[in-house]
Amino acid sequence: MADAMEQLYQQVILDHARARQGAGELLDYGGESFQINPTCGDQVTLRVNLDPAGETILQLGWTGEGCSISQASLSVMHELVTGHPVTRAEELGGYFRDLMAARGRELDAVRQEALEDASAFTGVARYPARIKCALLGWMALRDALVQARGRA
Repeated sequence: MADAMEQLYQQVILDHARARQGAGELLDYGGESFQINPTCGDQVTLRVNLDPAGETILQLGWTGEGCSISQASLSVMHELVTGHPVTRAEELGGYFRDLMAARGRELDAVRQEALEDASAFTGVARYPARIKCALLGWMALRDALVQARGRA
């Protein structure tokens, strides 16, 4: 059973790396963050557009280069947070950081389920060198949200 889950998780990551959700330059935005992983060279420029009250993520776009893990993580993140409240995005970011800190162990059922496809990165957390790849987009989102909320 564990092998079947591992294969499913790997397929989710590969699917998102190939069909990158949210990839593309966002021209109208309130916050922007450029992040680079100096260890491997992965990089992303992420832009976010919030509603006028600064409470909901209306649009999120990103451009970047890197390994399938960093690109898939950005794609999954885009699906999870676009159209949702900033507070929910921050909560999910915390869950994802917890997942990476768990080093390959699943989180409790509530957080694991909330992460949806992002739970596929459970196995990635077993490899310390890959954790930064998976977190790259989430760190960019955190930074871009701070900027966008400051301007809202």
